[in-house]
Amino acid sequence: MNKVAAERVNTAYLARMKREGRRITMLTAYDYPTAGMLDRAGIDVILVGDSVGNVVLGYESTIPVTLDDMVHHARAVSRAAQRAMVVADLPFMTYHLSTRDALASAGRLMQQGRAQAVKLEGGREVTEQIRMMVRSGIPVMAHIGLTPQSVYQLGGYRVQGKEAEAAFKLLDDAHAVQEAGAFAMVLECVPAPLARMITEELHIPTIGIGAGPHCDGQVLVTHDMLSLGIGEFTPRFVKKYADLGAEVAQALASFREEVAGGQFPAPEHGFAMPEEELEKLKKGRN
Repeated sequence: MNKVAAERVNTAYLARMKREGRRITMLTAYDYPTAGMLDRAGIDVILVGDSVGNVVLGYESTIPVTLDDMVHHARAVSRAAQRAMVVADLPFMTYHLSTRDALASAGRLMQQGRAQAVKLEGGREVTEQIRMMVRSGIPVMAHIGLTPQSVYQLGGYRVQGKEAEAAFKLLDDAHAVQEAGAFAMVLECVPAPLARMITEELHIPTIGIGAGPHCDGQVLVTHDMLSLGIGEFTPRFVKKYADLGAEVAQALASFREEVAGGQFPAPEHGFAMPEEELEKLKKGRN
């Protein structure tokens, strides 16, 4: 296994990775132990995604996730990350009403959540928010293509930019958020040729999810790639690197069976008491 570089990942590090042609790795985490494992594995960016709503909190979408939720989970992740850059999602309606609201929300994720950057969904329509945050010293990662916070408006989880007109719009969005000061962007569920075009035209890194192999990096939801979800649906773009869900299910069933059958706990799982002390206890009870 290659030795992981000790240098702390930041915006300059990611920009250098793009220039040098090195691929960026990004995975999600919502808690301290998971973030610690990702960090030790050498993952470059840990995303505290509003996907916490679907994956951890049991919501059908990311819409119900609050800023308090995100601060709570970002704080836990940030405690574990020693090398990886921690990016936290700005949840639904925390940056749409005004640049002032956007700045206040991002500030909480940085100050209270201890994130090193924030991510927000949208293209040209959120450029003023990006500019305000960047002017205030807050690194911003953009997110275009399929934007889960707009899933009801988009009519479901569908590939974006398949038609030329929609593709032109995404190209314009990509350039707009770059010009506004975003240091990187996520491209979600866009055709691979379009993602390649965007990646080649921009000087900031692109990180794909369902966007083909030509982006500067790749991101997945950790629970998806480890098969830790409780649902049956798996997006097409997910590669399952392990089936931990099946292993966990087997372990839980074994625990239930051994407790019910009296095999657990065995003597080696308990603690003895000196015989003389036990005799004193028995005599004291009489």
